[in-house]
Amino acid sequence: MSDVLLDIKNLRLSFFTPAGEVKALNDVTFKMHEGDVLGIVGESGSGKSVTAYSIMGLVPFPGKIIGGTIDFNGHRINDMTEKQMRDIRGNEVSIIFQDPMTSLNPVYTIGNQIREVILLHTDMNKEQANERALELLTLVGINEPEKRLNQYPHELSGGMRQRVMIAIALACEPKLLIADEPTTALDVTIQAQIIELMMELKEKINMSIIIITHDLGVVANMCDKIVVMYGGKIVETGTSDEIFYSPRHEYTKGLLRSVPNLNTKSHEKLVPIEGTPLDMLNPPAGCPFAPRCDKCMKICLREMPEYSKLSDTHECACWLLQKEAFEAAAGGEN
Repeated sequence: MSDVLLDIKNLRLSFFTPAGEVKALNDVTFKMHEGDVLGIVGESGSGKSVTAYSIMGLVPFPGKIIGGTIDFNGHRINDMTEKQMRDIRGNEVSIIFQDPMTSLNPVYTIGNQIREVILLHTDMNKEQANERALELLTLVGINEPEKRLNQYPHELSGGMRQRVMIAIALACEPKLLIADEPTTALDVTIQAQIIELMMELKEKINMSIIIITHDLGVVANMCDKIVVMYGGKIVETGTSDEIFYSPRHEYTKGLLRSVPNLNTKSHEKLVPIEGTPLDMLNPPAGCPFAPRCDKCMKICLREMPEYSKLSDTHECACWLLQKEAFEAAAGGEN
């Protein structure tokens, strides 16, 4: 077993707003090893991006970590100062933000923005940084890299801007790359190219990847392990095969039913998840998915279930599994 690179335990994070406390993350626990590709999936507002920002030390005001620990590559992230975080941010851990158009600075050239990261985190001079920037643009598959260095973000297509963001994130060959909805604004062909590119680069520089997305199609062939989040909590974790072929939480099943696949029959309708996303100011005391679950029981609204261990890699927090286990035990006694 490879070494643990990231270990998050009982992470709790809230945003303290004038309207009240928004519990964005509630007892989030997972770990990943070196070389892993981890997918975090769920609807908007489920806590995926906030988890990523907490790893990067970029939780926006008025957000605050109020409990738990984040250990990354020998660092206790939530105990580090901003100055200490700047040393590892972009160097040991990098992030590709959701929208490259708003993440890139419109008044600086592409070359300027790539060189800035290289000069900040390495001992290279400007000439060496320029060579490295050219090398990175070539690595991520951008044509005419010399020309692109002198262009501004608005002069590039969406796919090119996303490749530039990947180049910036890879500038210092980080141990962990976090990709927050890396393909959302791109068409299907470019999506496939970006995913393929990330997997090729993973092998070349031996890095780990966290993919954050609401699109299960994106993580299907990429991820070793998938974490399913809803309402700031992890409801199910497992390998890709376990999540796709034997999902146990009703929310995971709902996500899979709402995605088209090659086996979908002609004229067969996709099944949406009924109801609206959770009000994080007033979450239920029990399972966050209970108000939208068609198999909800009274206890689901009152108490959050413990995780049922289904295999060494598969865990799920659902009262239906507890009920099944109880009935199986009762049946065995008769």
